[in-house]
Amino acid sequence: MSTIGAVHIPSCWFSHNHHHVHANAQHKRNLTTLSIINNYKGKESNIRRERYNSTSNQTHKYSIFRHRFGVIDTKDMVNYDPNNINNNQRRVDEERIEFEANKEVRGLFTNMWWVDMKAAFGQRINLEGILCSTLEIVIDPKLALPHISVPDIRYIDWAELHRKGFKGVVFDKDNTITVPYSLTPWPPLESSLDRCKLEFGPHVAVFSNSAGLREYDHDGSKARMLENAIGIKVIRHRVKKPAGTAEEIEKHFGCKSSQLIMVGDRPFTDIVYGNRNGFLTILTEPLSTAEEPFIVKQVRKLETSFVTYWSRKGLKPLDQKLLPDPMACVKEPHR
Repeated sequence: MSTIGAVHIPSCWFSHNHHHVHANAQHKRNLTTLSIINNYKGKESNIRRERYNSTSNQTHKYSIFRHRFGVIDTKDMVNYDPNNINNNQRRVDEERIEFEANKEVRGLFTNMWWVDMKAAFGQRINLEGILCSTLEIVIDPKLALPHISVPDIRYIDWAELHRKGFKGVVFDKDNTITVPYSLTPWPPLESSLDRCKLEFGPHVAVFSNSAGLREYDHDGSKARMLENAIGIKVIRHRVKKPAGTAEEIEKHFGCKSSQLIMVGDRPFTDIVYGNRNGFLTILTEPLSTAEEPFIVKQVRKLETSFVTYWSRKGLKPLDQKLLPDPMACVKEPHR
């Protein structure tokens, strides 16, 4: 009886429990479905929120860019459509690139203006040269004494210098072969320059503290203009005379500096540089001092007075092996 009673389950209990289990399962399915829907809606909401934030941020950045750089007018701001963010963003990028390019161009012109102004000042007043040469001359005054002094290059016998074994000539530019800041040779000197080029061929060059100096002629444009105007190579270099070595010059000519001639009008720059590096040095008188400022004229007078004083005291220039008697290469110019 007990066993049979235990096995026999009333149908009402089964039906009730079955209905209860079914209801629970249905409830779980509903919860699961609702959870999936809510989760999907949540993700969709997050996606929409992210898109909204992205659009808002882009719009905000776009507005800031417009306000800061003023490249788009107010009408564009009114017609601005956030839904067309890609096209607008592309326009912003293009305008930003154009703005940066314009800024670089403005900066380039500003730098060019500053370089030109600095070059003009540096050519007129060589403060570094004055300090450098003064220190060296105090130690050895012979550095400021030229091997040859002439009124201008018409007094130089280029053929005799070539026969003595010299292989090249290096000219200063301003007040040596051209008047200051000119790109054409001083007309009375053209015949002498032609004879120099006839004797030394392509081994004639300009070594200047203006054209060709990297500090003032960073792109070499002044050097190219001078080369086209006078037909003489301009040597590019980094250090202003009288400082620096003869490395660029020796590399250009392919020989030692002791086989080269340095010609210039300034004792404390051209002559000191040439003597320091073993050149034969030739000092010329300035072609024109009319455009020189007062301070440069005073420095020039001081240089000349020192050289004259030391010469009268019996001080001799440094020895030059190829030319024991420098006066053998001086002549009266053809009239």
